[in-house]
Amino acid sequence: MKATLSNYHQSPRKVRLVANVIRGKSVAQARNALTFLPQKSSPVILKLLNSAVANARNAGADENALFVQTIGVDKGMELRRFKPMARGRAAAIRKTMSIVTLTLGTKAVTKKVSEKKVAKKKATKKSTV
Repeated sequence: MKATLSNYHQSPRKVRLVANVIRGKSVAQARNALTFLPQKSSPVILKLLNSAVANARNAGADENALFVQTIGVDKGMELRRFKPMARGRAAAIRKTMSIVTLTLGTKAVTKKVSEKKVAKKKATKKSTV
């Protein structure tokens, strides 16, 4: 239930802003948040989330019980470019890329409160009889 995006052409600092928003949320909440975020990386992370959900579905997990367990953004490759400066010098420009790793976990689906009360009543009736 993992998905990885390697060498995404945006700096890790900018991608972490979006990753921090969806960390720990359910898949439905994360999709909703990513749809309305204005950042450049949100559609790409949404695609990565959908890929992780598809991997989980193939593994036999229930989509309604999934949540974003971990999401990490690390520094990837670095393109080095040079910009001409005064007096014949050159200044280095580093264009960093990101590696995004997303892991989904499953929550135990809890029963509704009313169902729990009914189960308790049945258990107490059986024990008193």
